[in-house]
Amino acid sequence: MKRTHPVHHPLARRCLCLVTGGAGYIGSHVLLCCLLTRKYKVLTIDNFHNSFPPAIERVSRIALSELPKDASEEDKLYTNVTLYKGDITSKADIEKVFEKEKVWGVIHIAAHKAVGESGEKPIQYYQNNITATINLLDVMDRHACHHLVYSSSATVYGAPTTIPIPETTPFAPESVYGRTKMMAELIIKDLCDSKPEKWRAISLRYFNPAGAHPSGLIGEDPVGKPGNLLPLLAQMAVGKIPHDLKVNGNDYPTRDGCCIRDYIHVMDLAGGHINALDGLTKDSTWSTPCAGFKSAFGTSGGKYKAYNLGKGRGQSVFEMIEAMRKATGFDFKYEIIGRRAGDVPDLTADPALAKKELGFNAPRELDEMCRDLWNWQSKNPKGYA
Repeated sequence: MKRTHPVHHPLARRCLCLVTGGAGYIGSHVLLCCLLTRKYKVLTIDNFHNSFPPAIERVSRIALSELPKDASEEDKLYTNVTLYKGDITSKADIEKVFEKEKVWGVIHIAAHKAVGESGEKPIQYYQNNITATINLLDVMDRHACHHLVYSSSATVYGAPTTIPIPETTPFAPESVYGRTKMMAELIIKDLCDSKPEKWRAISLRYFNPAGAHPSGLIGEDPVGKPGNLLPLLAQMAVGKIPHDLKVNGNDYPTRDGCCIRDYIHVMDLAGGHINALDGLTKDSTWSTPCAGFKSAFGTSGGKYKAYNLGKGRGQSVFEMIEAMRKATGFDFKYEIIGRRAGDVPDLTADPALAKKELGFNAPRELDEMCRDLWNWQSKNPKGYA
């Protein structure tokens, strides 16, 4: 275990928040949003399986640059991120963090996340997404840290028939990855139900995050060929990977025959984590039962809730290719091939509950998302390397 910033300092009025996987794509943007609130001191644990250490330093650099002119020395101090290099599948690595730090709350993002790969490596996915979560919850409980925001996924819904998708949609995951997210939600819910006087947890079901911070300093840099459409297009346009674009099916019952997905700017998604973190301490958050479990699992007796994080508006594959063409100036050529197993026509979120109860908002539009993604990729053609 390696610690890169000092643990103790005389300024301790801010809540200490641990973000797992903070060097990754989502994690780095969440770290930044935490710092920009000037309400939280932030630390992270990461094993750099699919992430890169320079992201942490860049987050601190952005946070410092975005402080107002009247920022105090305390504000400047809190732009530093304490980094622990460790693996949350190792309970000992988590223990070392909690033994040294008085953690108030955790945003748990670290996970393996490739849907296709999860079917090829199920044991690895259950170990990294389930065992690691159990380890984290156990250590949190023993150290009296009972505030959790969990990174879940819209894959828990499978192929729902109601579009846009509300949180009341029953669980029906169709991939190993989706099942790991469903199981983790159930474990967290059971823990909250068992100790309702202590635990408060919120799961955030992501749809399709994309884009990057407008500075171009942090962004998505997946190891290997990107599994998601937008970073794939960006890397083709910059020449990092060959221009070999395949479109899986154009015969779906949608407006142009292609699959539709709900894309949300990563900065809006990251902001949703701050809404959730703040919501953990508000009594109004718990005045209604958890919508996510009404139909299939009964209402939650503890303080656990689940929310969709999406734009609430879907875009087709063809529409995304055109949006990236405008952003990059690159003339994408594609080949239409057969449908991909498991793909469903439309996965669009209903984010109304998060807007109503958490104050969540996703104001950034598609053109800004693509522009910010291209700004990141063109400034960093080889990613963080």
